[in-house]
Amino acid sequence: MLDENNSLVLVIDIQERLVSALEKDIITEKAAKLVAAAKILNIPVIVSEQYPKGLGNTVNSIKLNLDNSTEFIEKTSFSLLREEGFLDKLKSYGKKQIVICGIETHICVYQTALELIEAGFEVVIAKDICASRNKYEFKAGIEAMKNSGAKISCLEIILFEWLKGAKHPKFKEVQALIK
Repeated sequence: MLDENNSLVLVIDIQERLVSALEKDIITEKAAKLVAAAKILNIPVIVSEQYPKGLGNTVNSIKLNLDNSTEFIEKTSFSLLREEGFLDKLKSYGKKQIVICGIETHICVYQTALELIEAGFEVVIAKDICASRNKYEFKAGIEAMKNSGAKISCLEIILFEWLKGAKHPKFKEVQALIK
């Protein structure tokens, strides 16, 4: 089960042009709620942007819910772990549970998840906050990550695992995000 004190959120490439290429944008609202909950619970967030000069920046609805300490990583590799210094930066947080959401499920999310698992992290995929342009590729990416040891989850499961119960001091604040 997720532990708020041992978690880090990784938002992968939810950028303007990538979102506009999707058949339907069903993830940005939930991604904003995930990072808002992370902010409330003091869970660190790292945001990657694949070649922002060509694909644009992270969508505003997500940026507006980020903490000031959020790190942005510009990348050209599909896996974040192939960016110089990223693994050391990630390890510096001292968190073992990595919650991932992003675009595209079968490419950047998939490759990052696999390399995180290989590096010894527990990977949780927020399935309802991931997307690909093609439904078949999305499903194939989710299945491949599951078969490789990633836990497949969704926004509400993640939030309530962090909270553990209604007596959590931030329960009402987090619950308000999904009501």
